[in-house]
Amino acid sequence: QAQLVQSGGGSVQVGGSLRLSCAATAYTPAIKCMAWFRQAPGQEREGVALIYTNTGNTNTAASVRGRFTISRDNDENTVYLQMDSLKSEDTAMYYCAAGRSVCTLRPRGDDYDYWGQGTQVTVSF
Repeated sequence: QAQLVQSGGGSVQVGGSLRLSCAATAYTPAIKCMAWFRQAPGQEREGVALIYTNTGNTNTAASVRGRFTISRDNDENTVYLQMDSLKSEDTAMYYCAAGRSVCTLRPRGDDYDYWGQGTQVTVSF
């Protein structure tokens, strides 16, 4: 069973950058895609970006397109989320996820099989 360990995050000012990492610590031969979701207090979990592990193709939510970039290092079994030009509305708990079959950015992330522990991102003025 895959285990996802997240790192990165923290606090930054508006306009700043952060990078999140998500390392799969177990053998994951059946993983089709990995994704990042986020959840702000009182709001539904929102899909941010996903990447297909074999092709590297990506899909990014409109709310972050042009500012966030998802990438992968298959040798290290790690997925990254580079976040630039951060806004206060990007403040949320960020989660990485791994899926074996269906890969979407639909809210809540019900398609995904494994989840990281979450990491807080706070963007302030």
